[in-house]
Amino acid sequence: MRYKVMVIDDEPQIHTFIRISLAAEGFDYLGAGTLAEANEHLAHFQPHVIILDLGLPDGDGLSFLTQLRQTHKTPVLVLTARDQEDEKIRLLEAGANDYLSKPFTIRELIVRIKVLIRDLVSLEPVDDRVCFGALAMRTSTHQFWVSGEEVVLTKKEFAFLKMLLDRPGQLVEQSVLLREVWGQTHVEDTHYLRVLVSQLRKKLNDNADEQRVIKTEPGIGYRLV
Repeated sequence: MRYKVMVIDDEPQIHTFIRISLAAEGFDYLGAGTLAEANEHLAHFQPHVIILDLGLPDGDGLSFLTQLRQTHKTPVLVLTARDQEDEKIRLLEAGANDYLSKPFTIRELIVRIKVLIRDLVSLEPVDDRVCFGALAMRTSTHQFWVSGEEVVLTKKEFAFLKMLLDRPGQLVEQSVLLREVWGQTHVEDTHYLRVLVSQLRKKLNDNADEQRVIKTEPGIGYRLV
């Protein structure tokens, strides 16, 4: 399983070297330069670990951490230029799992991320089977079932349905689907989605007029019903 690591920092150079290093270690990288962007990624992509800088253009990272802890247990590693003992204690009391003082080495950062993931796995064993109503999928074997009967999907059909199954009943916007399934260069190619959904409806016996499985929100996105 590839673990998603979200980096919240407003320094582009920090993102650059962390992104490259995470990819080399087999992690998926999510980048956010503001708290608003971080909240959007948190809702859409559900990262396994968060790397959080405290000084951000639209708010204080500590406030974000405090708010996060009201609803999420996601491990958080705080990057801080503040090396005072009182500050570190305040971070841990606010819900940080670990902290790293700037400047830091990428080697130490990666080791600390791996420790957080190791603890996460030991506390919450990962089950890659996802279910919603009559639908079920297992990502490790690339299998999909409807009412217990297996349906063969293409790679893009599987990726599309996984995004919807990860957010059961919630609207997933067209731009998000296009970016994740086809890539950043295709975020405007909405006809790709129309063709794919048409193909899926045939496989899932989902009439376009009734839309009992995939609900189309015209011009906005899709949701499972």
